[in-house]
Amino acid sequence: MNNTTVRFQELWGEFLDRILNPDLLAKIGLGFLQLAGILIAGKMFLRLGNFVIDRLFEEKEAYESNVKRRNKTLKIVLKSALRYILYFIGGATALEVVGVPIAPILAGAGVVGLAVGFGAQNLVRDVITGFFILFERQFSVGDYIKISDIDGIVQEIGLRVTKVKNFDGDLHIIPNGKIEQVTNLSSEARRVVVDAPIDYGQDISEVINILKELSKELKAEYSVIKEGPTVQGVQELAGSSVNIRIIAMVEPMESWQMGRIMRQRIKERFDEKGIDIPYNHLVLINKED
Repeated sequence: MNNTTVRFQELWGEFLDRILNPDLLAKIGLGFLQLAGILIAGKMFLRLGNFVIDRLFEEKEAYESNVKRRNKTLKIVLKSALRYILYFIGGATALEVVGVPIAPILAGAGVVGLAVGFGAQNLVRDVITGFFILFERQFSVGDYIKISDIDGIVQEIGLRVTKVKNFDGDLHIIPNGKIEQVTNLSSEARRVVVDAPIDYGQDISEVINILKELSKELKAEYSVIKEGPTVQGVQELAGSSVNIRIIAMVEPMESWQMGRIMRQRIKERFDEKGIDIPYNHLVLINKED
């Protein structure tokens, strides 16, 4: 047996003695148990925090739609913040367990963050703007908003970006710092305007009374109508029709559907009462005749 083999056996024996040392094994086992405990505790605190947030912002039927949308937004943001906080605390605790001091890491991160901060002014602006959007409740998830030439339904509000999906299905991801002016089209009741055209030969007073009767029926049938419908009277003396305007105030996001319903019901009622609605005619003339 040569010297190399003997030396290898000695090193291997020393290695086994260190690995199989009862104190070391106990320390490693305790470390694994602590890491498992950190993981389990983190999941428990996350579930508990999410449960508390859900209970605090629990939706009730009595809440108005804007309150429900605001609560949904706050739940998403708070759950996200809780998750990242627990990740940070769990990671820092795990590093301490394995013997890695976190103080120098935090100090180094502070220096790096200061250097990066000079080149991340847009990011800082996005985060600050996102904070004020949430704090001032400018809009919530589910609101129909318009930002510059983009309009759609808010899908997500974060501290850095806001996601808006339009009615074509396009998802717009907008940095919060770019949101300089926003119009919230879901914050208050929306106005529905319908013009009912009738023939010049019709009795206007009779038609107005018919529309008033129909308006009362619509008000009783549809709870989304907050005010009206109100028959305003003659709106326009057009080239081939007299246009009578009806206005109603409805819940946000219901204005389009309610407008369709009103037009259909007006047409059906006019047919029932024999009220003529003017429309374009095509007349063919045969020279031989």
